[in-house]
Amino acid sequence: MIETVAEKYRIDTEPFYIPVNNEVELFAAAYHARLPVMLKGPTGCGKTRFIEHMAWRLNRPLITVACHEDLSATDLVGRFLLEGEETVWHDGPLTTAVKIGGICYLDEVVEARKDTIVLIHPLTDDRRILPVEKLGTLIKAPDEFMLVVSYNPGYQSVLKDLKHSTRQRFVSLEFDYPSPEIETQILMHEGGVDESLARDLVKIGEKVRNLKGHGLEEGVSTRLLVYAAQLMTNGISPIEACRVAITNTITDDPEIQRSIHEIITTII
Repeated sequence: MIETVAEKYRIDTEPFYIPVNNEVELFAAAYHARLPVMLKGPTGCGKTRFIEHMAWRLNRPLITVACHEDLSATDLVGRFLLEGEETVWHDGPLTTAVKIGGICYLDEVVEARKDTIVLIHPLTDDRRILPVEKLGTLIKAPDEFMLVVSYNPGYQSVLKDLKHSTRQRFVSLEFDYPSPEIETQILMHEGGVDESLARDLVKIGEKVRNLKGHGLEEGVSTRLLVYAAQLMTNGISPIEACRVAITNTITDDPEIQRSIHEIITTII
């Protein structure tokens, strides 16, 4: 049986996600209203897992694009490629998502080039069209299509912040690190550790995040806490697991590393 393009990008099993507030209801309402959504929040706080969960919940294919400074409009829309003696058009991820009525998720959209970001504007208003200049066509997005972008507002420089002409095309859902109770559940499920160790990791996360603005640019993410838990589950000592997953990862500053190490050894 030949797999269709839509089936290729469909999520078959439910991704583990614990709602923090009413983000599930808000996202679903935006989807049914055919509104584009912006997910705002720090690195590793669950934005990508949330969009995977919602794609599964809404039964829509999900195409994710990791944005970077070299991402061009051609990369998103598509290009002609030489195959043998023929020039053949290949759809880009955004074009594919529009055609199959999927969810296109542009992760860290602010990292993309400005001309690339402008490309998505016609998809974010009542026109809901994708211009494909190289083909001289306009693709009308079906009702099922949804555009979602994410970015970390606290990490971007002024030069890389989103323009208001782009920001005001989206409804925005703000994310932060989960509450201690929810983060504990996440570490137990994703990291495979017991409740006591999960709570210790959560305490470490809270205290390290308090160092933000005191020499630390970004707090430790839930993702890194999960990594530490997974290392422990695979036989690495708690101190060593925290050192390689947390301390060494979030900073190169020896003084801050020492401060984080003291937090870890005090709690564990």
